[in-house]
Amino acid sequence: MAVPKQRKTKSRRNQRRMHLYITKAILTICPKCKKPVLPHTVCKNCGFYKGQKVIDVLKKLTKKEKKAREKEIKKAEKEPARAGGEARQSVAEKPLSMEELSKR
Repeated sequence: MAVPKQRKTKSRRNQRRMHLYITKAILTICPKCKKPVLPHTVCKNCGFYKGQKVIDVLKKLTKKEKKAREKEIKKAEKEPARAGGEARQSVAEKPLSMEELSKR
Protein backbone atom coordinates (compact mmCIF):
# COMPACT_ATOMS: atom_id res chain seq x y z
CA MET A 1 0.00 0.00 0.00
CA ALA A 2 1.30 3.43 -0.90
CA VAL A 3 2.16 5.76 1.95
CA PRO A 4 2.69 9.54 1.58
CA LYS A 5 6.32 10.52 1.93
CA GLN A 6 5.51 13.75 3.75
CA ARG A 7 2.45 14.93 5.61
CA LYS A 8 0.32 17.54 3.83
CA THR A 9 -0.20 20.58 6.02
CA LYS A 10 -3.60 22.10 6.75
CA SER A 11 -2.80 25.10 4.59
CA ARG A 12 -1.88 22.94 1.57
CA ARG A 13 -5.04 20.88 2.04
CA ASN A 14 -7.21 24.00 2.35
CA GLN A 15 -5.59 25.65 -0.67
CA ARG A 16 -6.44 22.60 -2.74
CA ARG A 17 -10.06 22.68 -1.54
CA MET A 18 -10.43 26.44 -2.01
CA HIS A 19 -12.45 26.09 -5.22
CA LEU A 20 -14.67 23.25 -4.01
CA TYR A 21 -17.74 24.96 -2.64
CA ILE A 22 -21.45 25.21 -3.31
CA THR A 23 -22.59 28.33 -5.14
CA LYS A 24 -25.84 30.11 -4.42
CA ALA A 25 -28.64 29.57 -6.90
CA ILE A 26 -29.06 32.78 -8.90
CA LEU A 27 -32.72 33.62 -9.42
CA THR A 28 -34.31 36.17 -11.70
CA ILE A 29 -37.84 37.55 -11.59
CA CYS A 30 -40.41 36.56 -14.19
CA PRO A 31 -41.55 39.76 -15.97
CA LYS A 32 -45.07 38.37 -16.41
CA CYS A 33 -45.99 37.06 -12.93
CA LYS A 34 -43.14 38.50 -10.77
CA LYS A 35 -42.21 35.10 -9.28
CA PRO A 36 -38.58 33.93 -8.85
CA VAL A 37 -37.33 31.79 -11.77
CA LEU A 38 -34.02 30.20 -12.69
CA PRO A 39 -32.42 32.09 -15.60
CA HIS A 40 -32.98 30.76 -19.14
CA THR A 41 -35.91 28.57 -18.07
CA VAL A 42 -39.67 28.66 -18.55
CA CYS A 43 -41.63 30.08 -15.62
CA LYS A 44 -43.48 27.26 -13.86
CA ASN A 45 -46.14 29.63 -12.59
CA CYS A 46 -47.26 31.33 -15.83
CA GLY A 47 -45.56 29.31 -18.61
CA PHE A 48 -43.87 32.29 -20.30
CA TYR A 49 -40.29 32.50 -21.58
CA LYS A 50 -38.84 35.67 -23.15
CA GLY A 51 -42.31 37.23 -23.38
CA GLN A 52 -43.85 34.31 -25.27
CA LYS A 53 -46.20 31.65 -23.92
CA VAL A 54 -44.37 28.33 -24.18
CA ILE A 55 -46.52 25.96 -22.10
CA ASP A 56 -50.15 26.08 -21.04
CA VAL A 57 -50.04 25.96 -17.26
CA LEU A 58 -53.82 25.98 -16.84
CA LYS A 59 -54.35 22.94 -19.10
CA LYS A 60 -54.06 20.27 -16.39
CA LEU A 61 -55.85 22.20 -13.62
CA THR A 62 -59.45 21.78 -12.49
CA LYS A 63 -61.99 24.59 -12.95
CA LYS A 64 -61.57 25.92 -9.40
CA GLU A 65 -57.78 25.87 -9.64
CA LYS A 66 -57.92 27.62 -13.04
CA LYS A 67 -60.03 30.47 -11.65
CA ALA A 68 -57.76 30.90 -8.65
CA ARG A 69 -54.62 30.90 -10.84
CA GLU A 70 -56.13 33.40 -13.30
CA LYS A 71 -56.98 35.74 -10.40
CA GLU A 72 -53.38 35.52 -9.13
CA ILE A 73 -52.00 36.32 -12.59
CA LYS A 74 -54.31 39.31 -13.07
CA LYS A 75 -53.50 40.61 -9.59
CA ALA A 76 -49.75 40.30 -10.22
CA GLU A 77 -50.07 42.25 -13.48
CA LYS A 78 -51.94 45.13 -11.79
CA GLU A 79 -49.78 45.44 -8.65
CA PRO A 80 -46.55 46.84 -10.19
CA ALA A 81 -48.38 49.76 -11.82
CA ARG A 82 -50.00 50.72 -8.52
CA ALA A 83 -46.88 50.25 -6.40
CA GLY A 84 -44.78 52.52 -8.61
CA GLY A 85 -47.34 55.32 -8.45
CA GLU A 86 -47.70 55.15 -4.67
CA ALA A 87 -43.94 55.23 -4.14
CA ARG A 88 -43.58 58.36 -6.25
CA GLN A 89 -46.39 60.15 -4.39
CA SER A 90 -44.98 59.40 -0.93
CA VAL A 91 -41.55 60.73 -1.91
CA ALA A 92 -43.03 63.85 -3.51
CA GLU A 93 -45.26 64.71 -0.52
CA LYS A 94 -42.56 65.90 1.89
CA PRO A 95 -38.84 65.36 2.28
CA LEU A 96 -37.64 63.65 5.46
CA SER A 97 -35.57 65.60 7.96
CA MET A 98 -32.36 64.25 9.49
CA GLU A 99 -34.18 63.33 12.74
CA GLU A 100 -36.80 61.30 10.89
CA LEU A 101 -34.13 59.52 8.88
CA SER A 102 -32.22 58.55 12.03
CA LYS A 103 -35.40 57.09 13.58
CA ARG A 104 -35.83 54.73 10.66
